[in-house]
Amino acid sequence: MIKVAIIGASGYTGLELMRLSTQHTHIELIAVSSEKFAEKKVGEVLPSLSSKIKLAFHSITEGKDVKEADFVFVALPHREAMSVVPQLIKQGKKVVDLSADFRFRNPAIYEKWYQKHTAPELLKDAVYGLSELYREKIKNAQLVANPGCYPTAVLLSLAPVIKNKVIDLNTIIVDAKSGVSGAGRSVVLSSLYTEVNEGVKAYKVAQHQHTPEMEQELSLIAQKDITLSFTPHLIPMNRGILSTIYTTLSVKISEEEVYDLYKAFYQKDTFVRMCPLGTFPSTHQVKGSNYCDMGVTIDSRTNRLIIISAIDNLLKGGSGQAMQNMNIMTGLSEDLGINQPSLFP
Repeated sequence: MIKVAIIGASGYTGLELMRLSTQHTHIELIAVSSEKFAEKKVGEVLPSLSSKIKLAFHSITEGKDVKEADFVFVALPHREAMSVVPQLIKQGKKVVDLSADFRFRNPAIYEKWYQKHTAPELLKDAVYGLSELYREKIKNAQLVANPGCYPTAVLLSLAPVIKNKVIDLNTIIVDAKSGVSGAGRSVVLSSLYTEVNEGVKAYKVAQHQHTPEMEQELSLIAQKDITLSFTPHLIPMNRGILSTIYTTLSVKISEEEVYDLYKAFYQKDTFVRMCPLGTFPSTHQVKGSNYCDMGVTIDSRTNRLIIISAIDNLLKGGSGQAMQNMNIMTGLSEDLGINQPSLFP
């Protein structure tokens, strides 16, 4: 059994990691940390896990059990993870970090969108954890930087057509809609029920911090710089992301050929599913699962390819993908602990 610790276990991604750990047959959860709930039992904070997890939360500074762990998930907020991860690496732990702190190759880009980086020496060895695209690198990694939720949906949607050079790279527009859990578990005015219910709003227009992450990874796939337009929206549901991506075709290609291109690209990837031609995904189809569902169509009037993808932001966009990466890093079957179907309704 692999001994696992979760640092920052009381946020939404941390809570999901705990839940997923109860379904995994090859790991033993030995430590969970939370500054807010230190010394409280997990079941007091999350009654749904009271019969499954008997641990109590501890403070990070008092996390002696973490030293006994083989593998550590770090589910701390951006800017906080980099104060914890270096010590874990020195201790020889394998780590998946769910923050943005180790996603960027260039620390200057991170510092432009977040804050000063205090552990830039780790960036060169950190592997970007989009499982379907970087599986071979993840296998040998000690530190994996789990992708952001929006980038996961967008990169999976665009990788096949960029790799196969069928779109104009200067025409990418991303319109994405996320449930409120994407804003985290902290109590903030913009996430209150009456502020969100019965309304839809765009936020961080042209300045969302996931933009450079998308551009970095898409540029690596294309082997040339890519700049895109990204507009996120907050919608009144708990979880899920629906992304609609518009881009202009650069070659003459049929809708069927584009569809076949996607099917071939992801033929060995359990967690990417293509909707039949003429149909498109819904967040209902992926809620509570690690799947990314996609649909494609061509608007012949405008010569635009439209790609629509749906993920659960807390699973494929967060904890599910983190567990998928752990499985890859430890040589386990990739779907262990995360192969459950979606919840419906």
